Amino acid sequence: HAVLNAMLPCELGGAAIADILLGSVNPSGRLPFTYPKTMADSAVPYYHRQNLGCVVNETFGECEHEWPFGAGSSYSTFAYSNFTLSVVLMENLVTYINRWKQLLPRIVKANRNATFDKNIMKEMGELGLLGPTIKGYDCAGVGYVSYGLIANAVERVDSAYRSAMSVQSSLVMWPIYKFGSEEQKQKYIPQLASGNLIGCFGLTEPNHGSDPSSMETRARLDGDHFVLNGAKNWITNAPIADVFIIWAKDDHGDIRGFILEKDMPGLSTSYIEGKATLMASATGMIAMEDVKVPKANMLPNVKGLKGPFTCLNSAPTTRNQLIQKKLADMVTEINLGLFACLQVGRLQDQGPVAPEIISVVKRNSCGKALDIARTARDMLGGNGVSDEYHIVRHSMNLEAVNTYEGTHDVHALIIGRAVTGIPAFVPRMAP
Repeated sequence: HAVLNAMLPCELGGAAIADILLGSVNPSGRLPFTYPKTMADSAVPYYHRQNLGCVVNETFGECEHEWPFGAGSSYSTFAYSNFTLSVVLMENLVTYINRWKQLLPRIVKANRNATFDKNIMKEMGELGLLGPTIKGYDCAGVGYVSYGLIANAVERVDSAYRSAMSVQSSLVMWPIYKFGSEEQKQKYIPQLASGNLIGCFGLTEPNHGSDPSSMETRARLDGDHFVLNGAKNWITNAPIADVFIIWAKDDHGDIRGFILEKDMPGLSTSYIEGKATLMASATGMIAMEDVKVPKANMLPNVKGLKGPFTCLNSAPTTRNQLIQKKLADMVTEINLGLFACLQVGRLQDQGPVAPEIISVVKRNSCGKALDIARTARDMLGGNGVSDEYHIVRHSMNLEAVNTYEGTHDVHALIIGRAVTGIPAFVPRMAP
């Protein structure tokens, strides 16, 4: 119900989510699958409707707006306690959603200029949206379902902002909370929760991606310090970060986590240029050259990487069976498409070809080309969104080609007319 309400116009959806999370309309532990018939019966109480302009002579008139989904009557058992938020965070979420009209123009500008507004993090911090699953340390302490719904609200603005929030919350604040000392928690988490500090998570490396077994970054113990050398790549928030969670191998070959700060000598960052996606995300590289990190900055309660990291055993990507299957599928589809175009060309040499035959090859060629480009981009990982590797340029070009050659659905209608003899371009009224 909360997720469905999120699909409503922004202010209404935000209030509906918030009120459901608060639990003031708890339907005895059961959530309806469909909407109530009128807004007056919905999850948004009167005081929220009034704040959102849902009063007489405004958007929804007398608040007797008919929901397009009909009356809600079907229920499914669900652990309603998972949706409980504090009153403060509920109000903050409504406030944040109500900023939709302010956020959208900012993200359009940021996306065009490939810039990230650091004030966004402070705004999220003021609203309690950073590190929301952490208990204490000035964090909200809510459940993961609530965290997911908050992320959904931010994602509606842009993936770049949601990514920045997720990295800050899950990959910077959470490791400190889970694996850090009490001193580390007290020092960093409240500042990260407020957005006064921005963090990043350094795992991915230029030569090995996120394969921890092949990690090259080293942490050498030298008295009361560790000396770190290495590089990290495709790191969200890196160019604007104040705090860095860096993973490196120690003298024993064990992977350990370290908290670095931006003013440490030998630590530098740079932007990754030429991205064709997530333009408003501050994505970059981290370089470490003899960076002296106090022993007190090592995360004491973790050794190794506990997470869903898939190791490729230091082998080339193409030795992976799934990669070879994808390549085989791509080659197969390319050749089938080329043979079809070749045959249509030969038929055209013999005389005019029926339009639906042209639609078949256009629809197949453009559709398969897009699928293949997307698969190839996925196989390249983070490099797949860089113009240095070309594939993302082809993917974006193919989106335009797919349109000006006639969209997938238009060609389907042409083919469908040929198969059935019934044109379906214009909906017909039932007799």
